[in-house]
Amino acid sequence: MSVDAATVKRVAHLARISIDDARADQMAGELTKILGWVEQLGEVDTSGVEPLSAVIPNALRWREDVVTDGNIQDKVLKNAPRAEYGFFAVPKVIE
Repeated sequence: MSVDAATVKRVAHLARISIDDARADQMAGELTKILGWVEQLGEVDTSGVEPLSAVIPNALRWREDVVTDGNIQDKVLKNAPRAEYGFFAVPKVIE
């Protein structure tokens, strides 16, 4: 797959990146090389390879799933401009 300067400028515009003509030409060549490498990866036979979720084996540490309030209500409400009945008090916005 080949990328031209117009495509690079279009992608740069969508990403809100400013790019000049000289840099667009340079990026077109680099992106063409990158896409060629990705196409080479598609040619690799992976039929006998199991999918991985991580490169190294990770074991999750299990804990009991218990719902708690964290026992920090006072610390949380300390940040509130106004609190009532243990909750943030906010002005009414819908009548």
